[in-house]
Amino acid sequence: MRSVTYSMNVSLDGYIAGPDGGFDWTAPDEEVFRFWIDEIRGVGVHLLGRRLYETMLYWETADQDDSLDDSELEWAALWNPLPKVVFSRTLSAVQGNARLVSGGLAEEIERLRAEPAEGEIAIGGATLAAEAAASDLIDEYRAMVYPVLLGGGTPFFPRHERRVDLELVETRTFGSKVVYLRHRVVR
Repeated sequence: MRSVTYSMNVSLDGYIAGPDGGFDWTAPDEEVFRFWIDEIRGVGVHLLGRRLYETMLYWETADQDDSLDDSELEWAALWNPLPKVVFSRTLSAVQGNARLVSGGLAEEIERLRAEPAEGEIAIGGATLAAEAAASDLIDEYRAMVYPVLLGGGTPFFPRHERRVDLELVETRTFGSKVVYLRHRVVR
């Protein structure tokens, strides 16, 4: 069965965006960016909420930007053909290799898990991940922890009244002092 993963950049105090919604502190260096390129190769479909989808729209035409370096062009070449499912109640259309869904996250994940396709089902966006976590649909949490304290903002981990036991699967410290943590949900 295909696993469901939730991966995001996160501050040391647990936020993916600051109180003002900013995430400029997450700009990756070359080493971290290469890591994300390698990670996306294992993804078969990416589930996104509206806000993350709108942020990632840049990559739909980024390959036409002459200022991109080889790593950014490689990311765009991997990201653009990747199937994406966008969950939104406000969007009326999506671009690229994406399809729009207005509800039913659990049903969509069940359908995707039943397909004979390869690759992980990746979830991006805290709101969507919180809904998946509340339904116990996330198999792995992957946090790229940045050495910054934001003091508030959008939390990486959903705030619900349920304990979730995790098993550490992998850690990696980058030269920039960013730390990657990969945990599997213990069932």
